Amino acid sequence: MSCNKEEKKELVLEVFETSASGNKLTKLNEFKTVDSTLVIKINPNKKFQTITGFGGAFTESSAYLLNKLSKKNRDTIMRAYFTENGANYSLCRTHMNSCDFSLSQYSYAPTEDKALKDFSVKEDMDDLIPMIKEANRISKDGFKLFASPWTAPPWMKDNKEWVGGKLLPEHYPTWALFFSKYIDAYKEQGIELWGFTVENEPHGNGNNWESMHFSPEEMTDFVQNHLGPKLEADGHGDKIILGYDQNRAGLKEWVDVMYATEASSKYYDGTAIHWYESTYDFFPEALQYAHHKAPDKYLIETEGCVDSEVPKWKDDAWYWKKEATDWGWDWASEEDKHLHPKYAPVNRYARDIIGCLNNWVDGWVDWNMVLDRQGGPNWFKNWCVAPVIVHPDADEVYFTPLYYTMAHFSKYIRPGAEVLGVENTDEDLMVTACKNPDGSIVVVIFNEGKEVKNYALSLNDEIKNIGIKGQAIQTIVIPKETN
Repeated sequence: MSCNKEEKKELVLEVFETSASGNKLTKLNEFKTVDSTLVIKINPNKKFQTITGFGGAFTESSAYLLNKLSKKNRDTIMRAYFTENGANYSLCRTHMNSCDFSLSQYSYAPTEDKALKDFSVKEDMDDLIPMIKEANRISKDGFKLFASPWTAPPWMKDNKEWVGGKLLPEHYPTWALFFSKYIDAYKEQGIELWGFTVENEPHGNGNNWESMHFSPEEMTDFVQNHLGPKLEADGHGDKIILGYDQNRAGLKEWVDVMYATEASSKYYDGTAIHWYESTYDFFPEALQYAHHKAPDKYLIETEGCVDSEVPKWKDDAWYWKKEATDWGWDWASEEDKHLHPKYAPVNRYARDIIGCLNNWVDGWVDWNMVLDRQGGPNWFKNWCVAPVIVHPDADEVYFTPLYYTMAHFSKYIRPGAEVLGVENTDEDLMVTACKNPDGSIVVVIFNEGKEVKNYALSLNDEIKNIGIKGQAIQTIVIPKETN
């Protein structure tokens, strides 16, 4: 009679890897059988936030570029983003009125009139609306769409300009009506809005492109006394309203005001955040604070991109090397310079998404889906990088490693998934795990270092030895019937 302990059963799973060495969501079929001293343990009984979704933004720039490509390439890109075989985006953003990633500055109500009788979304009819409708057509599960204004029409503002300035108090009701009319106008085009952020970057953007400033108190006044009641009165009370919509280090002062009282928080459904405060720090303390201030509200990353860079064309290696710089490399104050070192774009995405998921964030939305080789078009020449880069004149498409990085999350972690507890003793690996509504468990592991890491993945009484390459992301899918 043997006195040896019963060996654990082998965990049944699928592993998909993207790596600097060339894997692109490649399914791995063979693993080293060596036992690993590193065990990553999933705790399915420890549950955190419910996932809203992952995705990117519909911008006029992206839509315009798609219309310049052949039908074949346009379809390839759209299917890559919105079908089950692709990234299967489930949460998306668009801009209300123009933004820097528009071809020009425009508003749906260009002439002064408090009744907004001339309101029209005709500016969106050629490019933006057709792109959104096409995505809706090919997405099997559909996606939630929210809109963000960069500015009200200049005639509603104290400085009468596209850039900077504040919304005049006399136009708080006018601006609330604008939101309501936008919902109706898009619905007429067959597009259902899930909700809004109140204002993109209410602190401004250095007075460079479309912007409008709010303090936390001013935004809360607008939402509590105008936007929320107006949408409710017009039958749009089901639309989600997300406050703030800027960088994370400013979260405390905003959520303290937004959620100060029952009345102030009534119409806020959640908080929107961006990532531009740092190229590596995801500000876990600020995220934790925001969640605990309003634990029943959404906490969604609504914009992040590789900014202030011209994309590297068909150069996968660049996206894995620490060569990129952001706006803060040149312009951050001396006390904040340390937050903006050179970085690898893939690392920035993977670190931030995993860091967010492990700190109560329930949605993560990328910025432009498609840009050209210059990083535009952008009327202000504010060049940025997108996961898909195109050369419209040559009808060429380049799926950068950032596309596959996003897909590691969006394709496999579905809306309604619950974030699970993870025990991970290796500080060099970042790990997050979720349980999907269909019962499958998804684990995402990021190895930023250059050395191979062997680890054992453990769930309940089952275990599997796996290796992850250096500079690699893995998504592990454990089917329902095995967990």
